[in-house]
Amino acid sequence: MLKKLPIGIQSFEKLREDNFLYVDKTALIYELVHNNTPYFLSRPRRFGKSLLLSTMKAYWEGKKELFSGLAIEKLEERNITAWQTHPIFYFDFNGMNYQQEHALEDALHSQLKRFEDFYGFDSSGLTLNERFQNLLIRAHNQSGLRCVVLIDEYDKPLLDVIETPELHKHNKEVFKVFFSILKSFYEYIQFIFITGVSKFHKVSIFSDLNQLNDISLTEDYAALCGITEDEIKRYLNPYLEILADKRGLRKEECIRLLRAQYDGYRFHPDSIGVYNPFSLMKALYEKNFGSYWFETGTPTFLIKQLKESHFDVRKFTDSSIYAAEETLKDYTGEEPDPVPLLYQTGYLTISSYDSRRQRYTLSFPNEEVTYGFLNCLMPAFVPKATAGNGLDIYTLC
Repeated sequence: MLKKLPIGIQSFEKLREDNFLYVDKTALIYELVHNNTPYFLSRPRRFGKSLLLSTMKAYWEGKKELFSGLAIEKLEERNITAWQTHPIFYFDFNGMNYQQEHALEDALHSQLKRFEDFYGFDSSGLTLNERFQNLLIRAHNQSGLRCVVLIDEYDKPLLDVIETPELHKHNKEVFKVFFSILKSFYEYIQFIFITGVSKFHKVSIFSDLNQLNDISLTEDYAALCGITEDEIKRYLNPYLEILADKRGLRKEECIRLLRAQYDGYRFHPDSIGVYNPFSLMKALYEKNFGSYWFETGTPTFLIKQLKESHFDVRKFTDSSIYAAEETLKDYTGEEPDPVPLLYQTGYLTISSYDSRRQRYTLSFPNEEVTYGFLNCLMPAFVPKATAGNGLDIYTLC
């Protein structure tokens, strides 16, 4: 019996206990958890960041049984200190509306309250950052082990309010105070891993953590999230055969169509491409080549920013969008250039690199993004575009 396809499953524990398919990334996780460096990883939405952190959480909780048969089980077999239960502070900024005043403080309060209830700590009269400081100390003292801090989608409270400058500035200041303690209390911390779509370099989480290792453009970890074609052939071959049979295709032709539709993301100029994992799993589940990732979010703000910055939209199809590495990694939320967010949110990816100029060329990763994005772009730049007058994107392309 085939394992279930993990559509929208972000819990590693649920995935392993309920017979869902898991594409094994634990050899890479092993490398990361055995390096004391605090990490940051930027990837587009629906790219498996939450599942990655959930897997790390299970590892640091010492849940060895969940890793049975995976690469990390063998890698840790001679390590006598493996599978200890470390205190974990997992901050998840998904699933909330940050448009309201003090919404970020409310999110931090509710997450800290959960930790305080667990450790039996009374926080009356303390600020948010003082509560976090005391929790790190208390958890360390109770367990005898240093703490693990995992932060999922840290930038959602910033991206949600990017069109509200005062609230955006306010949320930056909240983060600056709250997460600055990660540096000063590092003696109590074993491991830090932070994920997001964008890296706002003026936020203290980065400026104070000057030893933070940003692996977003590191070749060794280019496939840490997403799925490679080799992984498709290794883990998904039975599902490929079902899809090919349903669509009346040979398997090789089926792979070619999947590649054109969902592959093409490159997070280092020398790395292989990776498939959008959400779209790939949905295609195999639905047994069809649909536009699944693009349907989960419309880039309204990006379209608006393109218009306001008078961006030459012809660049999207003539391979003339260029960026330096610092442009791809850092974003302030203040500059008019839409290219950093287009890259970080997954609408553009690396197509080549000019080492002499130290310049990346960016392009659409695949057909799903190409047609989806241009279809959203057309009404803004060609208001009369409709499916019936020959000005729709499918006719023009």
